[in-house]
Amino acid sequence: MSTQDPRVGDWWRTSIIEMSPGKIRYSGYAIQDLIGNVSFAQMIWLMTRGELPSVGQGRLLDAALMSAVDHGPQAPSIAIARMAATCGVGLNNAMASAVNVLGDVHGGAGEQAVEMYQDIAARQDAGAAFEDAVRAGLDAAIDRHGKFVSGFGHRFHPVDPRAPRLLELVDEAAAQGIVGGRFATIGRGVEAELAQRKNGRRIPMNIDGATAVIYAELGFPAPLARGLFCLSRSVGILSHAWEQTGQGGRNKGPIPREYLWTYDGPAAREVPPRED
Repeated sequence: MSTQDPRVGDWWRTSIIEMSPGKIRYSGYAIQDLIGNVSFAQMIWLMTRGELPSVGQGRLLDAALMSAVDHGPQAPSIAIARMAATCGVGLNNAMASAVNVLGDVHGGAGEQAVEMYQDIAARQDAGAAFEDAVRAGLDAAIDRHGKFVSGFGHRFHPVDPRAPRLLELVDEAAAQGIVGGRFATIGRGVEAELAQRKNGRRIPMNIDGATAVIYAELGFPAPLARGLFCLSRSVGILSHAWEQTGQGGRNKGPIPREYLWTYDGPAAREVPPRED
């Protein structure tokens, strides 16, 4: 296939980047004009949405991204990054190993929470009263993902310290007209409904529920919430992989080597004689 063949230029089609010798443009914006004038969070918005956000929108996105960068080696992704580093695989492989476990259980709660919030909003738009929409949306989410409600409760923190601050920023942005505030109201409605179902015992919104409020307020589709979490957590993954590389250590597993796992297989037995 000749480089003059018209099919070459259409082998890949993208509205994200235009490039030729001496020219790089992202959705029409020249890279030299973006450098120094656009933050990394704003650039993420441009790359995923095709337009630049307002300063206020960019700041809210930045807050969500920075709030979830790390949660220590008890998080599987961080532990895997550190274990991989002790195997001598290099930073890129340690990061890839860690990012690959950000799935439905560890990493997918934000996406699932956005789905739930958007479902509740759709039920309202169809005419349901707010409380009825919350109850139905919550039930649908539980039917889909199980009894652990994505975005609420935390196995370590009685109250996740990140969530109230993020909601405070959403309230400030809503007061300034940057976002509407609808999904913050929905998130709080889910929290209230859960407390009612637990006879007054609160199951507070966690980091995933709070960042999901922000992503929904900013108009990001639910699947992108998981992608944005992967970007955010990659910062912590990189830092832990780099720190572990400096600390050294070889082939460190998930538990110290003097501790062994529980074996629950068959008792010791003989290999049958080989039949020739």
